[in-house]
Amino acid sequence: MGQKQQASSDVENEVKKRRRVGFSGIDDGVEAKDCITIYLVSSKEEFDAPESFVIHPVDLNSFFNDDGKIYGYVGLKITIWISSISFYAYADIAFQSSSDQGKGITDLKSALQTIFAETLVDSKDEFLQKFMVDNDFVRANISEGEALKHKAFKGNICDSNQHTDSSTSNVEVVRLVAGKMATGQLYSHLIPLTLLLVDGSSPIDVTDSQWELYLVCQKKTDQQGEIQCRVIGFTALYRFYHYPDDSRLRLSQILVLPPYQHKGYGRFLLEVLYDVAISENVFDFTVEEPLDHFQHVRTCVDILRLRRFDPIQNIVTRAVSLLKQGKLSKKTNCPRLLPPPSAVEDVRKNLKINKQQFLQCWEVLIYIAINPADKNAENFISIISNRIKYDILGKDSGTSGKQLFDVPSDVDQDMSFVMFRSEANEASNTVQMDDNQANQEEQLQKLVQERLKQIQLVAAKVTHHLGNTGVAVD
Repeated sequence: MGQKQQASSDVENEVKKRRRVGFSGIDDGVEAKDCITIYLVSSKEEFDAPESFVIHPVDLNSFFNDDGKIYGYVGLKITIWISSISFYAYADIAFQSSSDQGKGITDLKSALQTIFAETLVDSKDEFLQKFMVDNDFVRANISEGEALKHKAFKGNICDSNQHTDSSTSNVEVVRLVAGKMATGQLYSHLIPLTLLLVDGSSPIDVTDSQWELYLVCQKKTDQQGEIQCRVIGFTALYRFYHYPDDSRLRLSQILVLPPYQHKGYGRFLLEVLYDVAISENVFDFTVEEPLDHFQHVRTCVDILRLRRFDPIQNIVTRAVSLLKQGKLSKKTNCPRLLPPPSAVEDVRKNLKINKQQFLQCWEVLIYIAINPADKNAENFISIISNRIKYDILGKDSGTSGKQLFDVPSDVDQDMSFVMFRSEANEASNTVQMDDNQANQEEQLQKLVQERLKQIQLVAAKVTHHLGNTGVAVD
């Protein structure tokens, strides 16, 4: 008996039913950094310009879910524009489709508002319109601030569209105190860029009058003859009480906007902060967890200031003379070369450089003073190696105790000395070392090489600057 043939339509329906049975693909999500592009624009004309300045955030993923991914979208592309005039932002969100494939659908608007808050506008038209109505935003908000110092910068001035302007740009640092409406208004517009570009940053309390904002403002005259005022960088400082009647300044945040970096503005701002610390006779000026690049700029600035401070140059000269007294690497107890406590105190009182920062600069000052190509360089490396070994291992490094060495002095030949200190002090063991002796020695040598590289980079920048005053340390 023959078998009844199924109609072709029945076969197709059966195949479709079988396709419905099974499991849909798991949503792997997309990392925020892979689908978001951010532009910094200074005019309506730059909005769609292909060469507009692209911002590269330190970590976009941290604003999206616990794992930094966006779920529920196919072909997602988010383009964000930020105005360099008033720092309002607009986000264009485009995707092919969206559906919950097991991990939900990320609320993109909510996530973006955690970054941009009230500065995120709803439409492109509103964003473009703000270039017209907010042209005076910065000038109005800094009008009650205190103008501290201005400087003319010539040539190599780039706007957010990377156009180079060879004309003179007048830059001014203005101080605003927290607790005032204008300060809060302006800082609330700067917060998004701070969160995007400063690693580990969080907003300051703008109601606390101990906070101070120092704004780097660029003033230029437009074609209509009107003065345009833009914030191209800023820093937030907190003023602590220091017993019995002093204060201490601590830098918490600092940012020079990407188009204006490496032009000398950061160095200029630091110099102004030191001027404030000295003129107001604060106890010292410290920095909260400085990032590597900022620490490099800070050290360069401090080295230049220390080289103009005669008492320190005299002590550096004496210290260098000790490096010429035989091979330190062959001595049983290779010393740690530190400045005398009186020098540390002189630097704090006169230059407002705190002890920890001065000790970082001290090694660079000695390196600059010696000839890296001669035999003294080997002694210098021994000093650095011994200091790092002690900082990590403490008394176990076999260098405990103090040693005093006589050095020549024009004041008193019998009483002058420099101290080599190698007992426990303020250095903390922040590096985990392997218990294996061979591995430990390898790790220590790596730390020594890293520190030497840091010293050499700063020394090269400083000596280059000294040879050509047009070079910006920034």
